[in-house]
Amino acid sequence: MQRLTNRQIILGITGGIAAYKCAELTRLLKGAGADVRVVMTPAATEFITPLTMQALSGNPVHHQLLDPEAEAGMGHIELAKWADLILIAPASADFMARLESGQGNDLLTTLCLATDAPICLAPAMNQAMWRDIATQANADKLQQRGIKLFGPGTGEQACGDTGPGRMLEPAELAQLCAEQFSSGALSGKTVFITAGPTREPLDPVRYISNHSSGKMGYSLAQAAVDAGARVKLISGPVNLAAPERLQRVMVQTARDMLDASLDGIEQCDIFIASAAVADYRPTAVAEHKMKKGKEEVMELHLVKNPDIVATVAARPDKPFTVGFAAETQDVLAYARDKLQRKNLNLIVANDVSRSDIGFNSDENAVTVISADQDQPLPQTSKRQLANQLIELIASEYNRNSQ
Repeated sequence: MQRLTNRQIILGITGGIAAYKCAELTRLLKGAGADVRVVMTPAATEFITPLTMQALSGNPVHHQLLDPEAEAGMGHIELAKWADLILIAPASADFMARLESGQGNDLLTTLCLATDAPICLAPAMNQAMWRDIATQANADKLQQRGIKLFGPGTGEQACGDTGPGRMLEPAELAQLCAEQFSSGALSGKTVFITAGPTREPLDPVRYISNHSSGKMGYSLAQAAVDAGARVKLISGPVNLAAPERLQRVMVQTARDMLDASLDGIEQCDIFIASAAVADYRPTAVAEHKMKKGKEEVMELHLVKNPDIVATVAARPDKPFTVGFAAETQDVLAYARDKLQRKNLNLIVANDVSRSDIGFNSDENAVTVISADQDQPLPQTSKRQLANQLIELIASEYNRNSQ
């Protein structure tokens, strides 16, 4: 269950007597470390109150598609992007039919259409409704689309019938949710990840830097932790909270980042260089703030910074080394050149000239390049992309270790 730590889960509740079990389900998810936001259909509010679910989740309950107050707090599209997983429990026959047909006529179906997160359904209905040919067809089509069904279970139902259609118990549903994150692909491995920009000072108040937000590197660090790795996150100055269950080392300059990267590198299995490191630094740093003079042009003299990822990859005991190529033109060509020139195992290429996936964006699209293949990963949230990248990196690492 610890795999639920820091996971962001939307619990969707539809109309059915099994909705009462969602109080216990929410308690279990929260107790395992998940952040839970509850979305209820209008019918669900007839079985359990939004106030109850708000008290248990610790978050406002969403139940209207066009609620100005809720949209001001977290709009439905932002909510769809926020989720690591959407669990619909109970999932009624009506909801399954609407979801299968692609309807977006309430908040919950709209979220399911708008999210990149996995969707899981816990069906709950009368045994005859579950066995109906239409419900079975809907269940089959939803599973063909990658939506997972948890249950239903078999037993006595509220109506007095006995048969398939009972919602699984909360403890079982919580465990199934945890298993959706159970890659374990890097279990026992030590991973170093650099993230964010560096700052190269000109004087006590000015510096040279770039637009990197660090979001991709921090997402990779969280994904590596979730995959079972011991993670050291070497971060430039960013406005991001440190993920839990890892070591974070804050640095400023490229030389600081290199020193932190080499500290303990002998124990590192995988080194992921996602930081946007300054290529050059001033030859001298003024002791006091430089004053504006009469001159129209100021000249800066710069010297090249050490290449962190190349330094790591040049070691005789080098870890499996992954670089990043943030380019604005000829992205794949430049990335392939860096892969060979810097002796990397993999390089992740992305086009930062695009406003929708560039620096400070919440989404990204990349191509992972190795010596023998290119693998594009389409645009999605950086959180989801990080999970895909860690799975791919782990696979390549294991292949190279054989």
